[in-house]
Amino acid sequence: MNIPQLLAEELSLRSFQISNALELFAEGATVPFIARYRKERTGEMDEVQLRDLFDRFTYLTELEERKKTILDSIESQGKLTEELKLKIEACLQKNELEDLYLPYRPKRRTRATIAREKGLGELAVFIAALNQPNASVASLEDEAKRYLSEEKGVKTIEEALQGASDILAEEVAEKAEFRAYLREFFLESGIFVSRIKDDYPEGSTKFEMYRNYQAKITKIAPHNLLALYRGEAEGILSFDLSFDEDSVQQYLESETIRTKAKPVREFYQSMLKDAFNRLMKTSIISEVRSQKKQEADIESIKTFETNLRELLLSAPAGMKPTLAVDPGFRTGCKVSVLDQTGQFLKYEAIFPHTGAEKRKQAAVSLKKLIEQYQIELIAIGNGTASRETDEFVAEVLTTLERKPIKVIVNESGASIYSASPVAIAEFPELDITVRGAISIGRRLQDPLAELVKIDPKSIGVGQYQHDVDQKLLKKKLDETVESCVNYVGVDLNTASKELLMFVSGVSSTVANNIVNYRNQNGAFKDRKSLLKVPKLGAKTFEQAAGFLRIRDGKNPLDNTAVHPESYAILEAIAKDLNVPLTQTAQIAAQLKANLKKYVTDAIGEPTLRDIVAELEKPGRDPRAEFKYATFKEGIKEISDLRVGMELEGIVTNVANFGAFVDIGVHQDGLIHVSQMSDRFVSDPNQIVKVGQVVKVRVLEVNEALKRISLSMKSEEQSGSKASQAVKTSGQKQPERRTPEKSKSQQKPASLDDLKSKFGKKA
Repeated sequence: MNIPQLLAEELSLRSFQISNALELFAEGATVPFIARYRKERTGEMDEVQLRDLFDRFTYLTELEERKKTILDSIESQGKLTEELKLKIEACLQKNELEDLYLPYRPKRRTRATIAREKGLGELAVFIAALNQPNASVASLEDEAKRYLSEEKGVKTIEEALQGASDILAEEVAEKAEFRAYLREFFLESGIFVSRIKDDYPEGSTKFEMYRNYQAKITKIAPHNLLALYRGEAEGILSFDLSFDEDSVQQYLESETIRTKAKPVREFYQSMLKDAFNRLMKTSIISEVRSQKKQEADIESIKTFETNLRELLLSAPAGMKPTLAVDPGFRTGCKVSVLDQTGQFLKYEAIFPHTGAEKRKQAAVSLKKLIEQYQIELIAIGNGTASRETDEFVAEVLTTLERKPIKVIVNESGASIYSASPVAIAEFPELDITVRGAISIGRRLQDPLAELVKIDPKSIGVGQYQHDVDQKLLKKKLDETVESCVNYVGVDLNTASKELLMFVSGVSSTVANNIVNYRNQNGAFKDRKSLLKVPKLGAKTFEQAAGFLRIRDGKNPLDNTAVHPESYAILEAIAKDLNVPLTQTAQIAAQLKANLKKYVTDAIGEPTLRDIVAELEKPGRDPRAEFKYATFKEGIKEISDLRVGMELEGIVTNVANFGAFVDIGVHQDGLIHVSQMSDRFVSDPNQIVKVGQVVKVRVLEVNEALKRISLSMKSEEQSGSKASQAVKTSGQKQPERRTPEKSKSQQKPASLDDLKSKFGKKA
């Protein structure tokens, strides 16, 4: 197989793009580096194209290795024919390859193996010979008598015929074309069905919508399928695949039976039923379930990736003196002070919710901290006592002449971080709750820098993240974090080890060495100094330098995404333009007007365009302008909500059926996809993003089940509560599907229908 050529065809890329990208990949270049600094070599491939290329290349490479193993195995058995070899070499999917290998795969003793040991292989051959249009009619029983043997354990004619049937059934079950056809038939025509076990009465489980659930395999939504798997794993649901068994039997007979002789036809009909039920049904259903699960995993992980990217790229409030508050009732509020670099300065516990006297003392303490440290931002966690603490802080701010910005911050994952080795190493002497408050404050200052310290699965923007392929999930989320970190860039003199680890080419060891070098030698003055860091060699410098920023350094280019490899060229351009290198905006304007003049073999037009963009706004943060939601006063609990209320909230999670919004009542509300716009919406991500501030209207409130339905439609379009409210359990799709017709209600597919649909001939 010519893998580069195949990749070019599959991904609609040119040969030079494939070969150059794979060459860079083999040299150890990272995706962010290739996408940003090697545009000429790859024809300006973006990160998505590069990751798709490398994933497919890895798959095809593994496939080729598997082919070699299989070919060697079959050849060692002396059964490798030229035809089989060509079929194996032409495979592009792993399941097709394994189907071809199945008859030759070493296996434990089967009923067919035992039958052959009893000498019944020749009887099977004899019966197969009778399965021809013009074969002579013969008595199967008379032939079977010849194989009776006390010594071999064949005592009756029935046992002899059953043994022959077992041999033929195994041959049928291992035919690659049959398995491929039936797998496709199940995928196209099968129905997933589930029911809640009798141990769970109606209304007693979160899987209620799956009590008597049916959905065509082709139409089931990924989150529904993952819910079925979770319910099955928890022992609440029974979950199966339903299909038309008559159509399966009809297909196998049409493909296998050639004779019109009744005894042989009846023998084959019985054998084929056994072949399917005993040797094919369970394994093919398992393969189909596995394939659909894999597809659902991929879709769920894509949703997680999108949400994580939006969260990581949330607008930072800025590196300003910050007061971080982890709210609490009886145990008090943990207040931490952070300076403009995110460094912890002071901690104090206040008790504004345990009596008037303590509330008064808390107000004095809070006011003192704000004035003493010239606080500009106040971050309040959105957990228990959040709204009550928010109101208390608002009261204190009315007594101040200079009022800091007060923001309620999503604290998902803060408790995970505060107990992690990372937090313990940074603040070994602090209590776990104080570390949590620090994390809340830092994620307001710079969400990306703080959230990289937390396992993405704990941040709360995924869907069924514990049910999907964990290896694939980790890979994709790590790629997302890496992409975001390098997109924004990292301040070399303030970045934590955890943030530096996601910079292109920087390993955990190198990240740790950068921090140690900085602590021992002070702030980096220029990018070249990185080469003095232990174990940071030329290759790592090449990969990382462009993504590391030095503010107020010796060279103004060190605070841009211009790579050091382009410095000499840019200095020559500045000299030619007779403009000082410090006048970046002037250089950008003149360079933009004369771009083609400076194109060389060493630097092409794409790189020059990037340099112009950087020089126009050196050191700019590519993230959006900071905005925050203002929760409605007096609305603190779900019981305070009323249908028709208009509120402001923050999108906390987006799924393919809608979006969850924090409106300040400790329970996120759901905007179903049908309530997102006056027009039809197929993908919620077209309308909302994680972290977005939105205006919503309350459609329905169910205090008992803690369900809140919201709408973003105009009032006249959202309709009445009764007709439009969507009931949801939070984790499951809020709408109940109309069940597909049951097997008994469906019209069985005819053989002609099947063959027309799946392209097989009798």
